[in-house]
Amino acid sequence: MTIGIGAMGPQAGLAVFRALRAAERVGTGSIGGFAVFAAITADGRLLRAETQRGGTSTLFTEGEMTGPLPSTEIADAPCAAVISSGPDRPAPLMQFLAADADTGLVTGHRLPNAYSVSGLPLNQAVLAEMNAGAIAADALKKVLDENADRDVGMIALGPGCGLAARNSAFVGKRPDLGSARRVRGEACVEVLHNAIAPHQSLAALVADIALDVMAPLYTPTGTIIVNAGTPLVAADRHRIIVDGDCVVQSIETDAHYLLSGRWNCAALYLGAPVVQDGRIIGHTTAEPNVVVDGGAVVSLSGKQQFSIPFSAPASAKK
Repeated sequence: MTIGIGAMGPQAGLAVFRALRAAERVGTGSIGGFAVFAAITADGRLLRAETQRGGTSTLFTEGEMTGPLPSTEIADAPCAAVISSGPDRPAPLMQFLAADADTGLVTGHRLPNAYSVSGLPLNQAVLAEMNAGAIAADALKKVLDENADRDVGMIALGPGCGLAARNSAFVGKRPDLGSARRVRGEACVEVLHNAIAPHQSLAALVADIALDVMAPLYTPTGTIIVNAGTPLVAADRHRIIVDGDCVVQSIETDAHYLLSGRWNCAALYLGAPVVQDGRIIGHTTAEPNVVVDGGAVVSLSGKQQFSIPFSAPASAKK
């Protein structure tokens, strides 16, 4: 029972929500019931949401509508976490996710609300260690070393504390565990779960989805326009030549066979350099399904005109 997700980075709130929603759509088992969500905003406010049944489909509301994306202030929060499982858990639900606006968040799976040897709930014991100055990894190690027999795995995170995850020795023996950690730039995510299938691959998928929200591999900085009739030109490398308005004038290709006959192909290849006035201004981040005939474009994903986003060249990225 339960999945815990913690994330730090740009739009961590949205990342955690989308990651849980993905787990609900793909996974089977103890999922889609109760959910407790918490986020710490950039200006230090703690925001919470919870539901007993329905997971992400009932976690947030907007007017009379249930199940929207989180509000902008929650979505943009740089520190966020959630815990979710089946329905109808003991109240109050906030006991399952310890949170303090000045310290951080502690989520997890199994029973993070169970009492530790210190008398505090396990998640609160970790939060107390962080409040006393420990980083997340050290706080988890101390509490879980002292409570090796407890039925718990936890994820701790917070501004200045970092992000870490750890299972107790007891939980580590389970045959149905899933876990994943992903880091890209300033973004980081941790996932722990059990009793949700497929346990060997779900956590990785969930973590990747969260990471792509916070730190996408491709961030479009512009768009080029391709029209039917655009010529293909033989070259020793693949490049897309555009004019001052970013309209494609020619498609240079090293796939010379495309210059004769009719082909269904990827004439404008993913990652192709976009060249304007002899200078690379970016690389394509999408590719249409193209039909060419006689060395010219006939259609692009069934259309006569297609817009393709491109990202800035690596030297221009910050």
